[in-house]
This record gives sequence, structure tokens and C-alpha cells, in this order.
Amino acid sequence: MADRGRNWNKEDDLPVYLARPGTTAQTPRQKSWGMFASVEGAYENKTIDFDSYSVGKKGCRTPRSGSREMLDGDHFSETASDVSEVSGSIMSSPSDRDDKTPGVEIKYPSGKEYLQGQENGKSDRLLIKGGRVINDDQSFFADIYLEDGLIKQIGENLIVPGGVKIIEANGRMVLPGGIDVNTCLQKPYLGTKPVDDFYQGTQAALAGGTTMIIDHVVPQPGTSLLAAFEKWHEAADNKSCCDYSLHVDIPHWHEGVKEELEVLVQEKGINSFQVYMAYKDVFQMTDSQLYEAFTFLKGLGAVVLVHAENGDLIAQEQNKILGMGITGPEGHALSRPEELESEAVFRAITLGNRVNCPIYISKVMSKSAADIIAQAKKKGSVVFGEPITASLGTDGSHYWSKNWAKAASFVTSPPLSPDTTTPDHLNSLLACGDLQVVGSAHCAYSTSQKAIGKDNFTLIPEGTNGVEERMAVVWDKGVAVGKMDENQFVAVTSTNAAKIFNLYPRKGRIAVGSDADIVIWDPDRMKTFSAKMQKSALEYNIFEGMECRGVPLVVISQGKIVCEDGNLHVHQGMGRFIPRKPFPEYVFQRIKMRNKAMGMQGVSRGMYDGPVHDVPATPKYITPAPSAKSSPAKNQPPPIRNLHQSNFSLSGSQVDDNIPRRSGHRIVAPPGGRSNITSLG
Repeated sequence: MADRGRNWNKEDDLPVYLARPGTTAQTPRQKSWGMFASVEGAYENKTIDFDSYSVGKKGCRTPRSGSREMLDGDHFSETASDVSEVSGSIMSSPSDRDDKTPGVEIKYPSGKEYLQGQENGKSDRLLIKGGRVINDDQSFFADIYLEDGLIKQIGENLIVPGGVKIIEANGRMVLPGGIDVNTCLQKPYLGTKPVDDFYQGTQAALAGGTTMIIDHVVPQPGTSLLAAFEKWHEAADNKSCCDYSLHVDIPHWHEGVKEELEVLVQEKGINSFQVYMAYKDVFQMTDSQLYEAFTFLKGLGAVVLVHAENGDLIAQEQNKILGMGITGPEGHALSRPEELESEAVFRAITLGNRVNCPIYISKVMSKSAADIIAQAKKKGSVVFGEPITASLGTDGSHYWSKNWAKAASFVTSPPLSPDTTTPDHLNSLLACGDLQVVGSAHCAYSTSQKAIGKDNFTLIPEGTNGVEERMAVVWDKGVAVGKMDENQFVAVTSTNAAKIFNLYPRKGRIAVGSDADIVIWDPDRMKTFSAKMQKSALEYNIFEGMECRGVPLVVISQGKIVCEDGNLHVHQGMGRFIPRKPFPEYVFQRIKMRNKAMGMQGVSRGMYDGPVHDVPATPKYITPAPSAKSSPAKNQPPPIRNLHQSNFSLSGSQVDDNIPRRSGHRIVAPPGGRSNITSLG
């Protein structure tokens, strides 16, 4: 921190980004042709001379945007470099970084050092200068101008109105805001709800670089899907700090639910629904119900999310393990072995292939399940896999912790794999594209809520934290170790989700016209996860003590600065509901082609006129009456006399034995036709 307090005694010692106008050589630039015009050379010569930004360098040029002229009404003024009229704040000091590169600096016009607050209802006009834009398909250096919650310009030599707030990125990465497609912020369990509601949960999301969530609506069995949707919608509207959308879970499949599904898709902006292969007698569907649900939802243009576990076998295993006296959290993992997840994943993909319906496997937790998804994709199946923060950052060995509360904090379904090599394997598949999206499955139940199942592991509320840690874990486990590049990082944390759920390119991309949801990312800064420092209301963190490289410095949502170096500037109800149209092109363009390629047609052939074997009529099967041995306690019905049986017998001497018998005669052609009787003797 000594560098931050350094006194600059002469102008030559000033860092370039604080130099006064005219003190360094300025390169003349040509103005563009308007706010929305394409900028010549926007994708050329993007390399920045990082040495020019070093502190105390003499003879260095000004920052690349330092000489830009900014339009103020009908007059031009060099407010971009006129630091005498601009106050600023630096996000991280040189001493906080290994490379001594200056941190992100925010400059406020006319000395106003305020961020978006309750009194400032309109979106900020923001200019992000000197950043490295990272999309899923390309990276380039450019400046970005934001206004009215949208990205208005991208390129060099931008002409923008006066009085804008300027963020000097100083070469930092500028990413699309993260999209977390798996949160449960209002999931009820035995009359209780998670401690992180839409307000607390979206604060944690923004602090981690996530600017949009898709939460699960979980109707109780026997209740209306529409009523549950409206309940979730109202809660999120009142409390959410960031943009959001909703999945709707289907607890039971029946004819009556079809009408509600049509309304949700066509009128409510919902295009994704989750079905369950687990939770027997609560949410679980049979294979025939899944087949019918897949067929109907495909016709609506919806994406089908599947919770894949074999619920029948889980119920049997739970009874067996409880009978053995195992009641702790380890019983959760023992009753749900890895093969029960992988078997259900294979079955879900098989059903999807038969219907030609896109399948999205939520919460991929094991190596074998992930491998099945990867193999199915190689064979052409339209299937997507979603590992979560917990499965990428930790493992299930903690279920055997001596500390019951710690072990219970990891309980989620499917469970974390006890195999400690699983996170590395899942990160590898994520890096190569075999898994496509990272969710968090953030469902924060406190320790006292988890203790509902202190004597029975089947009653422990399921859920872990992860919405705040999601992007940092992926960067640390994927990019920082060389498995994944920066573009793939953007794809799995934002862009792929936007494409699958029909939010693209409004979300998931930095482009003109896209929403101004942006994260300025420091790839080298370290962060240690801790329950004391997190934004979540939980008193624990399953990643406690984990050090991750890569953190968000500035988070912008709807064109407003909502998080600055971990400090939030939000209020309840800031978030907007984002409706989603059916038939996302990224998913259904292959479905359409497969419909044509997989069309079933009969073979044209002549009629068969050969012999046909006679099949005797099969009598209906009658369930036999239970025997006395099989059901000794039941009252047996009285026996019914068989009229084919009699006490009459022809054995022994008879009264007509003395009458001689005549010899038998063969009747060849009797009147009335031939008989089957061949002998009357």
C-alpha cells in the first residue's frame, strides 16, 4: 500500500493515466461518422503497449483514449483527459497486484463521486476505456459506450456526449455479465425457505460477476403451475437486484397440466420446464409419463430440464441404509451411488432420442454421468450438460466429516461424488465443450434448517451455496491452470446459457444493441472464500478457505455500476423479468433437421397371400386363489363342487355282465356327415 500513498513531486513522475492535458505527446485521431456507425479499424491493431501504463515511465504516450474529444452539446471538450475537473477512484492499488499494473479507475464528471443509488433512477452514461473485450468467439481491444441500459458503441475514437462517467479499464478483461441458470431462492421445504431470498441471493450473484439468474419455480404436488409462477414472479419483482427469468418445475404429469403449460409458454414468457426422475411418490415420473411430457413440451418449443436419478432404487437404498442404523449425511451419498445418476442420464437421453426432443441435464455431479453426455453428443444427440459450482470446486469426501454440520452443508442431489478426481474431470469436459453450461444450484439452507434431518439423512434439506463463487471457481479450475481459454470461459458462464434459453444476443455478448450487463475482470487477483466475507446470509461456505485466482473488479447491470471492488450499490426491486420466446434457434435448428432425417416411412410392397398359421384363442388369465400356505391368516372361501367329478364308478362287477357284447363296427359315412368318433367299442 506504500505505492498508493506515494507523493508525486514532479509532473514527469506522474503515471500516464493521471497526466495533465498536453504533458505527453498526443496522437491525433479522426472522428467517426456518428454514434451508431461502424468504426473503421475497430478489429485491427488491438495490442496495447502495457509499458505505457506503468507508473513513473517517462516518454510514454497517454492512454489510448486520453485524447478523445467528447461532445458536450454543440461544443467539444477534452473532458476525458481533463483530470483537473474529474475526480476518480482506483479499484486496486499497484501493491495489490503482482504485475504492478494500475487498477481500474472510475472518473466522475464535475467531481461527483456517486454511484447509482435510490435517488438516481436513470442509467448512467458510461464509457469503458482501454479494456480487452472478451466474447465467446473472439477477443479484441476496444472502448465501449453505454447509455440507457444498452451498449451503444464499440470501437476506437468514439464520439460520446459530455458528462459521462469514465471507467479506465487499463487493459483489464471486459466480459459479458454472467448468467446463472440454476438457482432455488424460494424453494420450500417442510414449511421453511432458504435464507437467501431473491434480495440476498441476487446480491451474492452480482458480487460474483453474475448479472442474471434463472430461478426454479417449484409448485407443490397438486397445486397450480400458474399460481406458483405468479407467486415466484411477484417475489422476484419486489426483491431481485438483477435481471431474472424463471424455469417451472412439473411435479406431476397429467392431462390437466397441458393447458397451463401452453399458457406459460405463449403468454408468460417461459420456455423451460424441469421434470424429475427421482423423489419417488413426490415428483418422480415414470418412463411413459416422461415420454409423453417430452413429446408435448417439444411441440411447445420448450427446453426440457431433467433431474436425472433412479428414484425407485434410491428409495430401496435409503430404507436399507436406515435399517443398518446409518442416519448421518454419509447415508445420503451411500444411498445415491454414482451409477444411479448415470443410469438415469442414459435413460433420459434415450427417451429424448426417441421423441427427438432436446434434453438439458441439470446438476451433472459424477464422471460417469458426464461421460455418457459426452458420448451421446458425439453420436449426434441434442443434449446439454450442466455441472454446478460445487461439483467443479469440491467433492463428496466431506460427507464423512466428524462435524455433522459441515457434512450436512454439502448435502445436495445428486450428491457430490466421493471420488476426489471428479472436479478435475468435469472441468476438463467443460473446457473441451462436452459440457456446456455452469450453474450454481444455489439453495441456501442454514445449519439449523439442515438439522431437521439430524436423526434421518433423508430429511436434510438439499442445497449448497455457489452463486457468488461460480465464475471465480470456473476461472481458477479451468483458465488459470490452462485447461480453458478466456473465450470458452465466457461461453460456459454466460453465452451458452443465453443461446440455449433464447436470451442471445440480448444477453451473453458484448455487442452494439445488447444489454449493458458487463463485468471488468481481473484474471490475476486472488480471493479467499469465507463465510465472513460473503454476501450470502449463510453462516457457512462449502468452499471455506479456498483461494481462487480471478475476481470481478466492476460489475455493471442495466448500464449501472452495481458492484465496485466488492462493494454493492443496489436496492430491492432493481431486477427485471426477462421473458423468453419458445423454439430457441441454437437448440431447435438441429431438431428440425433431425425431424426430416429421422422421418419414419413404410416400405411399399405387395400383399402377402401365403398360408397363415392358426393361432388358438388364448383364454383370459384368471388369478389363482391364494393357498392356505401363502395366506394362512385369510379366511378361505368354501370349496365349489366340480361337477365333472363323481363318486360313480364302472369298476368291479356290474348287473349286465351276463349280456354278451356285440363287436364294434366302423361307420364310414354315416348320415349327417363324418364323425370324429373312430371306435365305439
